[in-house]
Amino acid sequence: VQLQASGGGLVQTGGSLRLSCLASGRTFSGYAVGWFRQAPGKEREFVATISWNGGRTYYADSVKGRFTVSRDNAKNTVYLQMDSLKPEDTAVYSCAAVFRVGATMMVRDDDYDYWGQGTQVTVSS
Repeated sequence: VQLQASGGGLVQTGGSLRLSCLASGRTFSGYAVGWFRQAPGKEREFVATISWNGGRTYYADSVKGRFTVSRDNAKNTVYLQMDSLKPEDTAVYSCAAVFRVGATMMVRDDDYDYWGQGTQVTVSS
């Protein structure tokens, strides 16, 4: 499966963005999807994940209550709605997928088999 992340941009503190992760190559259902981010000089970190059918989600503490992950399997797309953005949210955001039909939430980047290119999110103060 090939993944394409989009929707990044420049936004002011307190603003919102919605990222999209479009899958191609095969049906997206059956794949759990995670969002990760990497800021300059820092290691990649987990942001959010959603189960194969959208029934379960899990968030990093740093974004809980501000970010919402969702999916539309008919459109082969997973979304990351980011509200109340802060300067510390500035990073390159990437989506990743793994074929996993189950309830386990995967928060490690090595849990995932497929990665898309990142999209830059910049939050100005």
